[in-house]
Amino acid sequence: MKLIIASNNAHKIREIKQILGDRFEEILSLKEAQIDHETVEDGVTFLENARKKATEIAEISGCCALADDSGICAHALNNEPGVYSARYSGRHGDDEANNRLLISNLRDKADKTAHYACAIVLAYPDGSTVSAEGEMHGQVIDTPKGENGFGYDPIFFLPEYGMTSAEISPQEKNRISHRAKALNALVEKLDKGEKDN
Repeated sequence: MKLIIASNNAHKIREIKQILGDRFEEILSLKEAQIDHETVEDGVTFLENARKKATEIAEISGCCALADDSGICAHALNNEPGVYSARYSGRHGDDEANNRLLISNLRDKADKTAHYACAIVLAYPDGSTVSAEGEMHGQVIDTPKGENGFGYDPIFFLPEYGMTSAEISPQEKNRISHRAKALNALVEKLDKGEKDN
């Protein structure tokens, strides 16, 4: 069975392939599947956006499609940036600008705790879906550290490791990340034959 990941984000695709690689005969990004489609992410939750992306790509391709929506939620900012994480600064995918804005918005806050959240949806061509969610908790720091990871990873400090999400190894991140937790929960549901609808 072929799986299309509803993304062209190389970091996400690598992480998903490492975890789901033995579940599907072939796993392709949108680009590899030659699908040029941009889903309008207008959901108010990560799950709504992920479900919309996955079902649209499943309909277009006639294959299984997997989509995730994820972001960082700063507790002192009412869980901002949340679903707007990738475009928090006004420019989609500008990691440095997003990080600077989050640091700035938290500067006067005593509470620097935050969590990464991820919702993952696997959509089948018949319209049925399987979904799962995961979180990774930490705190936002003022000075970016580390070369691994992407997005907010350099400013997302993991107290139990004494380093940021961008400083731990990719292998360790794939074990503890919000996306890994959501993917592993999805695998459990697949093993049990569970579906959302």
